[in-house]
Amino acid sequence: MNKKRILFITFVTLLVTLACTIFVGGPEIPQPPIPVSAEAVTQLQDQITNAVAAGAVSGEVTLQINEVQLTSFLAYKFLEDETPLLTEPQVYLRDGQMRIFGKTQQGSFAANIGIVLAVGLDENSEPALQIISADFGPLPLPDGLNKAITAVIEEAYTGALGPVATGFRITSITIADGVMTIVGRIR
Repeated sequence: MNKKRILFITFVTLLVTLACTIFVGGPEIPQPPIPVSAEAVTQLQDQITNAVAAGAVSGEVTLQINEVQLTSFLAYKFLEDETPLLTEPQVYLRDGQMRIFGKTQQGSFAANIGIVLAVGLDENSEPALQIISADFGPLPLPDGLNKAITAVIEEAYTGALGPVATGFRITSITIADGVMTIVGRIR
């Protein structure tokens, strides 16, 4: 093969590579993946309705949200956004923390991301989220990451609880063994 042909093939390969998305790494996403389904979102909405109905009688509401429900809810929420912070979310609820994994893209570069959140309550008994760590691999952390993640999770919370949220005061949130338990009182 002559040098011009090799140089041409190398140049074309380089152009094709630059035109495509380049995966640059990031944290390993736990396996197996958590399944995403519309059924899990519907099940979550039904659980909320049932918990509120029971709470109307007893005054106390207990809601347990599992990883499949939360992952599915966030996946469908992110589908509504034209430029989501992350795609293919995976939410793990372990050891008092919410661990969110997924994929992100900045320009031609794609990476896995991992975000670890502590979930608690603020002075108004509203969910308070604190980023413990955020790993975007070699990509720079997006500006306003804390605000963006907090906004998405709060939107998911208010969207999930819907009209009940105004008449509901959370007394505790615990996360363990794949389940987030929210306990509150009807005002």
